[in-house]
Amino acid sequence: MDRRDRRVLLGRVIGVHGVRGGVKVESYTDPRDKILDYQPWIVRHNGVEQVLRAKPLIRHPKVAAALDGIEDRDIAEAMVGADICVRRAQLPAPTAGEYYWFDLEGLAVRTLDGAELGTVARVFATGANDVLVVRQGERERLIPFVQGSYVRRVDLAGGLIEVDWDPEF
Repeated sequence: MDRRDRRVLLGRVIGVHGVRGGVKVESYTDPRDKILDYQPWIVRHNGVEQVLRAKPLIRHPKVAAALDGIEDRDIAEAMVGADICVRRAQLPAPTAGEYYWFDLEGLAVRTLDGAELGTVARVFATGANDVLVVRQGERERLIPFVQGSYVRRVDLAGGLIEVDWDPEF
């Protein structure tokens, strides 16, 4: 699959809103209501994908939306638990030196000396900085995603992150 067609998870359906088929949304975007700006949604549930447009019902402090073609509360109820995704191409390009976490997942990680440390399994935030979870077999390393200090080069096209990191740590 072309990278631009990759599905990116932005949230999920967590409940119903009203009697006309509206859905409550748990959004992973920041701010939360930004999820409503990315259209159309790819709604995945029980192995089935539907491409649907969402219209805002509530933006703050919670998010609720009406989905095209869903006009019945029972149908909306059946969608609870569905993932809300968009195509990677729908997201704005990050600025130089910035990366979407999902673009880093799966990249190989090696030291400046060429030692292979594994691949990025996931990324998470801390109060100070983001952290790469790098897995190599059963071993897991947590490497701070601090560009210039620990992360020296990110090559998305080449599938590689070079780090200044002790392979024994």
